[in-house]
Amino acid sequence: MGAEDLAIELRRALTAIARTPRLLVASDYDGTMSPIVTDPSKAFPHPESVRALRALAGLSSTAAAVISGRALRDLAMLSRLPVEVQLVGSHGSEFDVGFVHAIDNDAKQLLTELKHELETIASTREGVGVEIKPASVALHVRNASREDAKSALHKVRTGCAKWVGVQVTEGKEVIELAVIKTDKGEALDIIRHQAGATATIFFGDDVTDEKAFKRLHGPDLGVKVGDGESLADFHVNSTEDVAAALAFLYEERRTWLSGANAPQIERLTMLASPRSVALVTPDANLTWLCHPEPDSAAIFAHLLGGENAGEFCIGPERPSLPLSQRYIDWTMTVETRWASLQVTDYLPHDVGRDRTDLTRVITGDAKAVVRFAPRPEFGQVQVSIEQEAFGLRIYGPNDPLVLRSPGVEWHITTDGMHQSAHAVVDPSHGPVVLELRCGSWDLGPSQVEEPVRRAEAEAYWRDWALSLDIPKRKPGLIRRSALTLRGLVHEPSGSILAAATTSLPEDLGGVRNWDYRYCWLRDAALTASALVSLGSLGEAERYLEWVHRVLTRLRSPERLHPLYTIHGGALPPEAVIDSLPGYAGSRPVRVGNAANNQVQLDVFGPVVDLISNLAHEREALGIAHDDALPDRDWELVRAMVKAVRRRWHEPDHGIWEIRDNPRHHVYSKVMCWLTVDRALTLAKQFGRKAGDDWEDLRAKIADDVLTNGWNEDVQSFTAAYDGTDLDAASLFIGLSGLIAPDDPRFAATVVATEAELRSGSTVYRYHHDDGLPGGEGGFHLCAAWLVEAYLLIGKRDDAEALFGQLVAAAGPTGLLSEEYDPVAERSLGNHPQAYSHLGLIRCSQLLSH
Repeated sequence: MGAEDLAIELRRALTAIARTPRLLVASDYDGTMSPIVTDPSKAFPHPESVRALRALAGLSSTAAAVISGRALRDLAMLSRLPVEVQLVGSHGSEFDVGFVHAIDNDAKQLLTELKHELETIASTREGVGVEIKPASVALHVRNASREDAKSALHKVRTGCAKWVGVQVTEGKEVIELAVIKTDKGEALDIIRHQAGATATIFFGDDVTDEKAFKRLHGPDLGVKVGDGESLADFHVNSTEDVAAALAFLYEERRTWLSGANAPQIERLTMLASPRSVALVTPDANLTWLCHPEPDSAAIFAHLLGGENAGEFCIGPERPSLPLSQRYIDWTMTVETRWASLQVTDYLPHDVGRDRTDLTRVITGDAKAVVRFAPRPEFGQVQVSIEQEAFGLRIYGPNDPLVLRSPGVEWHITTDGMHQSAHAVVDPSHGPVVLELRCGSWDLGPSQVEEPVRRAEAEAYWRDWALSLDIPKRKPGLIRRSALTLRGLVHEPSGSILAAATTSLPEDLGGVRNWDYRYCWLRDAALTASALVSLGSLGEAERYLEWVHRVLTRLRSPERLHPLYTIHGGALPPEAVIDSLPGYAGSRPVRVGNAANNQVQLDVFGPVVDLISNLAHEREALGIAHDDALPDRDWELVRAMVKAVRRRWHEPDHGIWEIRDNPRHHVYSKVMCWLTVDRALTLAKQFGRKAGDDWEDLRAKIADDVLTNGWNEDVQSFTAAYDGTDLDAASLFIGLSGLIAPDDPRFAATVVATEAELRSGSTVYRYHHDDGLPGGEGGFHLCAAWLVEAYLLIGKRDDAEALFGQLVAAAGPTGLLSEEYDPVAERSLGNHPQAYSHLGLIRCSQLLSH
């Protein structure tokens, strides 16, 4: 007996319940885990059932229990199940821990009398037996003749079963009399509450199990062994079927929890339009797409939940690995190629503000298999699909959703909640064009032919990329980094995403999974500065307009949050999507970011530095002083200096958003110093009036940092004033210019950072306890900082070597995630990450001079 012998409907139900966030698997024993035998003392369980239940109990977020009519002692001896499986005996009255019922003297006396009465009845009838339990006594008639069994049961029913205080439970050829309340359903509810289960499955075979089936509701599942009326959802024929079902459930649950076959993060490739982003896997599966905005809920979240979270995959009918995946040069169009098949993906630009479109063009001589399975709202909305003459309409989400696919014959399937569409297409007679349109019911042809739409989209990126001043070191990779940063710019609002994704883990299987699909003041300013350094000013100008709009709702920059939605609104509360198992089993999957409520005093520095960089670049282009530094930007600089004056002495959560008590972080103090320093430089160069106390304020902050940030014992500037722990961000003591590169304290800090935080090809942020479990990878941005620090202290060879390792960490299409695991040699964290690419650009620029 194997899983393939189970009914397809049962397999689908088992697959569905396997994907609940917290699962309870419970079962009866006799007739379910174990076959019914004539000698109850030899009712041993099927080894396959024991293995499966033990394995289920060993999975995370999964509990297992056996609730039997047997006495707990007998159940434990016969089942030999491990302690991870909770055992409950006597039809729910005997718990293995914490729930042993105290029996008072009256109940004990009643139990003695019941025992005597049943033994008297059994003594005159051959094959009738009595089983004594701690709080009950049972009469078994399985081995008696029909006449003796009938008369024995009648004698009990009409006699002692009617005594006051007796609880009666009847099963197959057994009647049990208890002196306390026994109820498998109540026991099931107690265990469900203990486990915090979001869904429960119960296997049973007897009349007594109906009390448990009755307690099931919502996503719960009941499976009865044998025929007959039952409240259970499904019937199976035998105990062997139970073993097969448990084994199947285990495999489905394990696969779901572990995020099996998760694509390597560094091999994911980003598509982009001026207002949307998406990710595809190396084998052309659309694994991530949100709508209507990049920080909205996902329609395709395969990346965080496998195929059941939404995917749009295309591949050859004869399965094979792709030969290559690449960007079309200077664009955000991606080609994935097999021997006789090619898929070209891009996000069209000629769509309305409420639309998110994706075009997929299939060419070649081989047939292709297509699976289209949208799952709006992270798969929490039921989806139905209807085929029409020119494509598919998707019903369920609030926004309209269609897939234009003229000439394609689709086969619609369902898993009970969601529908999916499958097709086999033949591109040998001409390209097969699939157009996903989110936010529209229109299945008609586009006003512009597909090749022209593609050319327009590619020209947008190519024209921009050709305008850049690309450094000589790794120019192709740096151009790709620039395009990636430009792809993270949300053009309609002017905001800039920190990354394209949420909840890609900093530690595989861990809880350090954050949502980076928002606009951080710091990250966006650094990204815009990187683009200014390449000769592109428009992104910085639009971002500063976004900052001004945010500030119109506030009285002062002092009240700025560290991050906002892409349209400058407050973030929703941080929440968890329980229905998704996470990338490679890394849970929780988070939306929103609680860092929104933190104090991060470093944010002023990057914004003022951006205004400074932009003004100097404009001046270099011959723009007049007043236009190079507009009044509005100068007023923002003054307001930020004022905010620094009032708050620089406070502790904060720092650049790394530590979810612990605030500290006096060295980096935050340095950024406060940088805010005032750049403001003074702007005032001098552009004829603006500086505050009377600005120079004193700059000196005061510098003196405070040099006095309290330096630790003589560790011979380094530390993470914060109150400790000896190091932080790569403290390198900014020299990178910012607060101290000179030839200051021995800076050189010592570089050496200490290298010794403490560098590991092979990467550099960790810090190693101190930040209040969160698990570890993390090294940060590409920190490696870039160390490259710059090496150059400042004259270690060019070390800088060249580390830069080479940073370059090698990029994926096949040139993208970098947030972090890198130097041991497993794989990427970690959200992807692609703006920090990582702007760091790479900076290193190339410095090494090219």
